[in-house]
Formats: sequence, structure tokens, C-alpha cells
Amino acid sequence: MLKLKSLIKFAVIGLTIISGSIAFAADKDMNVDANDVAVHGYDPVAYFTAGEPTHGSSQYTATYKNAIYQFSSAQNRDAFRGNPSKYAPQYGGYCAMGVALTKKLDGDPTAWKIRDGKLYLNLNKDVQAKWVQDIPGNLKTAETIWPKIKEKKASDL
Repeated sequence: MLKLKSLIKFAVIGLTIISGSIAFAADKDMNVDANDVAVHGYDPVAYFTAGEPTHGSSQYTATYKNAIYQFSSAQNRDAFRGNPSKYAPQYGGYCAMGVALTKKLDGDPTAWKIRDGKLYLNLNKDVQAKWVQDIPGNLKTAETIWPKIKEKKASDL
């Protein structure tokens, strides 16, 4: 009987550990690499301040929504920490056009646009060319679709 209780106890502990990892894995609303780095290591604040994609550094980092952002300077890092939702790319860094098409596609940091004070990324510059043909329409569609897909795995869409 003691062995059975011990076995059940280990099974419960195992399920708890598995459940915890599944809960963490269910946080699929952020496009990050294997090290949880967002925007491929580019500095999200630099899009607004420098007006161009700028590589960040592991020397200056901040975490937001379980993603690690890298910055080119302490000043940019501090600005992000003060208002991360202002600087973080929309749709968790996934391609804005992809979201409008009910897909989660990688966001290329060099295919970007700031619209109404928000940063949007696209899969590549060809996709971005299509997206900019109707930004208001694509954003309206994406805003409707994002809540439905943000917790889903990209492979399930």
C-alpha cells in the first residue's frame, strides 16, 4: 500500500510539473526565438527614435510578456521599461499581414512600419508591399482575428 501511495504521489508531482510547462507553452502570443528573444534582437525603441531598424545588444535588455527585448542603449531600454506597450511590435511581433490572413508568420525587423504610433512587422518586404496597399482594411481585419488566434500555435493555423 505504501508503494502505491508513493507511486500516486510521484504521478501527481509529475502531472503538476507537466501542467506547469504546458501552461507556459500555451503563452503563444509572442514571436520569439529559442532563447525567448523578440524582434530577432532588434531594438524596438529605435524604430521610433532613429527611424530605422537597429540591432540591440545583450548588454541592454528588458522583459515584457515573457519575451526578452534587446536595445542599442540604456536610454532606449529605459524608455521601453517606462512604456513597453508603446514600443513593442503589435501582434507579438508576428507579421501584421499574416494575422489579417489568420496566420502567425515571422516578423522581419527590416520590413516594418509605424502606423498611428504603433510598430508593425511583416514577413518580408514583398508581403509588406501588399500590406501597405490597404493598411486600414488589413488592420481592421487583423484586429478582429488576433484575439481568436493569439493563443494558438502557428503550426495549428
